[in-house]
Amino acid sequence: MDDIFACKLLIIDDEPELRRMVTEILRREGFMRIISAADCKEARRLFASEKPDGVILDVSLPDGDGFSLMREFRAASAVPVLFLSARDEDENRLLGLGLGADDYITKPFLPRELTLRLRAVLSRAYFPVVLKQNKKPVFRLGETEIDLNSGSVTTKKDQLMLTAKEFALLEKLYENRGNIVTGDSLCRAAWGDDLYGYENTLMVHIRRLREKIEPEPSSPRYLLTVRGLGYKLTGAEGK
Repeated sequence: MDDIFACKLLIIDDEPELRRMVTEILRREGFMRIISAADCKEARRLFASEKPDGVILDVSLPDGDGFSLMREFRAASAVPVLFLSARDEDENRLLGLGLGADDYITKPFLPRELTLRLRAVLSRAYFPVVLKQNKKPVFRLGETEIDLNSGSVTTKKDQLMLTAKEFALLEKLYENRGNIVTGDSLCRAAWGDDLYGYENTLMVHIRRLREKIEPEPSSPRYLLTVRGLGYKLTGAEGK
């Protein structure tokens, strides 16, 4: 397989509308080999007959649960598995990742977040050379480590995942670290558009980003507001 879009994907979810939505998102991205199942029984049959290259799996299914189903899959194959679930409690996410899942996304989700993280999972499994060539920065803000390859933020106490919008904003800020980045530039990076209509949305995402990367989000030390101009990332140390 020489193209990430040649990967065959199996979507397992009991909601028909969600299966259709995810299929449409993936097809717009360029994935054309997509099959789906509504329950464990059908998923087992398709997994055995179609041998997918990647699995997008819900936790709650009508005839079982995704955690047990993943154990079955992993007993037979090292296929990458991405959980897509409404269960957002930390213990469920950690259980899924602890069982060997490659990623865990909670509903509702942004289409771009799904495609970015799916491509990262498939790249790690099947295209490590390509991933290495496109390696993104790993840097520290004080005692917090940010890995833009995996979109993870690791603190002394926890590991958090950046959403697609947080990732785009932080990547833009890091590329211009030490310098002011205007709101327009940040909106173009995250939404492909200028600031008009996004002012409040941008502020919300900046606040949430600070909650992940700052030791005291209400008194930011690294992601600073430059009043009337934009934002600036300071104190970033490369690895």
